[in-house]
This record gives sequence, C-alpha cells and structure tokens, in this order.
Amino acid sequence: MKILTISDKVVDFIYSPQLKEKFGDVELVLSCGDLPFYYLEYIVSTLNVPLFYVMGNHDKKVEYSANGQARTAPRGCVNIDNRVIQHKGLLIGGLEGSMRYSRDPRFQYTDPEMHFKVLQMAPQLLSNRIFRGRYLDILITHAPPYRIHDGQDLCHRGFRAFLRFMDLFKPRYLIHGHRHLYGHEPIVATHYKETQVVNIFGYRVLDWNVYL
Repeated sequence: MKILTISDKVVDFIYSPQLKEKFGDVELVLSCGDLPFYYLEYIVSTLNVPLFYVMGNHDKKVEYSANGQARTAPRGCVNIDNRVIQHKGLLIGGLEGSMRYSRDPRFQYTDPEMHFKVLQMAPQLLSNRIFRGRYLDILITHAPPYRIHDGQDLCHRGFRAFLRFMDLFKPRYLIHGHRHLYGHEPIVATHYKETQVVNIFGYRVLDWNVYL
C-alpha cells in the first residue's frame, strides 16, 4: 500500500492537476496538521481515497469556504485525534496539537494533558493487542516526541508522552510535522526502540506492506 503523508505546507504541485498524475497509485492519505481545509478537500476529491488527519497548532477551529460558508472540518476527511481506526488491515491512531505555549487553547496541550489523551486511547490499543496481535502500526501526530526532531523553544518542544507511547505500544511508525525543514540536510527519520519516527514536513510517500 502506498501512503501519501502531508503536513504544514501547501505543496504547489500537489495542489494542481499534477496530483493525479504523480500519486494516482496512492491508496491512503495521512495529514499531520497545519493545512487548510481546501487543500485536504482537493487531495481527497482528486485521488478518491480515504484521508485521515489530526489538527496542528496553527489550524483554525472554523474555516470559511469561497461562498462564505463556515465549516469546522474538511469535507470527505476523517479526524482521528484520540482515536484508533483500521483501514485495509492497517491500524492507525492520531494525537493532535503542540505543546501549550500561549493563552490560545486551540490544539495546544501540556505534557500531562497529552499523557491523559494517551491514557484515553489505551482501551482501543489493548483491544488491538488482544484481537489483532499488536497495538498499532502508525501513530500520526502534529508535534514530534521529546528530543526527537523537536526544538528548544516551548512551541516546538516535543512531548514526553509520545516517548511513553512508543515504549508501551510500539507502533512501527510515528509520523509528525510541526518542525519545518529548511537549508542544509536535516535529519528527517530517527529510530527509537521499535519505532521509526519521521518528520513529513511538506510531503513524503510511505510504502507499507499490510499485515494480513
């Protein structure tokens, strides 16, 4: 299964007729946040595949369409924050937002709050372990884990809760955005115990052999 992963940046050739030409074989899209609704809607309508997403700290709770209609979610897309879903044998979970750094509560959390969100997901993950033999395949987040691809400032600091998540539930991948990649060759993939942590700023394509 070929998976298109996106985050943080509207990529010109993706938001164009080239999308179908370049990614016509994609079977799933995962978004890690900070992207406008119109962009997600264009992708899902053009590729005609499922799109699962979480929100980033710069996302708005309400966006307005060209005709002025207020919307709280992109059409045709599924928000999987604090959820675990199954798609063609693939087990995917999501955790939105960044470290809390301002008085604006939109999609910002303290580390204890994120630990609580992880705790809320535990029953679904334990059910996967019992009935499917593993907790999770892919966790999508906006922010990175603590000291893996994160920054020094509070806004871009990663969550310790994600380290604990990987320790306990051992997803094969944790994919995130939030940290923009510029200039010299940045580190975009890091192995942490049994999990590959990948910064997908802009876009990346993931090839997945689905468990049967």
